[in-house]
Amino acid sequence: MSELRIGLIGAGYMGKAHTLALHGVAATFDTPLRPVCEMLATSTADGAASHAQRWGWRRSTGHWRELVNDPAVDAVIVATPPRTHLDMVMACVAAGKPVFCEKPLGANVRESLAMTEAVEAAAIANMVGFNYIRTPASQLARQIIASGEIGEVIQVTAEHVEDYLHDPALPASWRTRIATGTEAGALGDVASHIVNACLRLVGPVASLVADTRIVQATRAGDTGPEPVENDDLGQMLLRFVNGATGSLSFSRMAAGRKMGYTYRITGTRGALAFDQEDQNALWLYDASREPARRGFQKLLMGPVHPDYLAFNQGTGHGTGYNEQIVIEARDFLQAVATGTPVWPTFRDGYAVDRVIDAALVSNRERRWVDVG
Repeated sequence: MSELRIGLIGAGYMGKAHTLALHGVAATFDTPLRPVCEMLATSTADGAASHAQRWGWRRSTGHWRELVNDPAVDAVIVATPPRTHLDMVMACVAAGKPVFCEKPLGANVRESLAMTEAVEAAAIANMVGFNYIRTPASQLARQIIASGEIGEVIQVTAEHVEDYLHDPALPASWRTRIATGTEAGALGDVASHIVNACLRLVGPVASLVADTRIVQATRAGDTGPEPVENDDLGQMLLRFVNGATGSLSFSRMAAGRKMGYTYRITGTRGALAFDQEDQNALWLYDASREPARRGFQKLLMGPVHPDYLAFNQGTGHGTGYNEQIVIEARDFLQAVATGTPVWPTFRDGYAVDRVIDAALVSNRERRWVDVG
């Protein structure tokens, strides 16, 4: 098995998740390439060195451009806030290196398109980090919908709500500032995940109307109260190209919800329901059964479902968050090894950002907006 020397930019929440995945993916799956944790970059040399030593990276640097341009780095993972993505991705393109970038792809839709066109023109392997849709249950949901088992999809109700900024005492951060985050607050941070799920399971969005709100107007800053500049929560109504309709909620202020990523998809012959807080179960309703036997059936994930057996052999024993990142790592290695695009590519990330951009326009102008 050939080696692929990886460079990772960022040592935060996602940096550690990617590190764990890289250490475990070749043992979990029969990957065409074996990843090597070659170099880690953070904003300081000391911080990078400390994380590299603890996490098992060969080398480290306090300058991300040094990582991208290092001849011993074959491919790059960008696990930093979205405002930094454009420069890092374009540097990877200039260096001719495959790149995996966390979501949302760009700080705005124009950046997303620029990065997408750049990697496509250079024929560089690329992927975007939408991990939640990779659970065995959501992969099964896609199979059920594609097979026509629940008939034609007519409606979806979905949400991604969490409470990581519910406490008013929490200070301002890069997430609440447009200059360091994006104009889309919860809309970009959590809604992008559930928009991705809608696109994957239901299809392209034709038009939408959105309404967002800043709940906590100010938070403590370095020198005093600081205005919160992007949305805390909101809703969208969706019309899909295939005729289905949908409603979508998103929030970073949803008290008590830690991973409130849910969807309920209704078809002409049945329905599906999923809750990420119970990620090893999918609920299926078969409307063709006799009335006395109708009801949602709980399908526990097991070895017969997508990507489950690679992690364990017991039905109901379950997979978790880190396993989703391992599946992403497997897919990225496949894309690099074969030169064949593997979903979700930058083009798919751009499709999500088009929906987010349309929602921003809709909220500003108080009207329905066509997507794209």
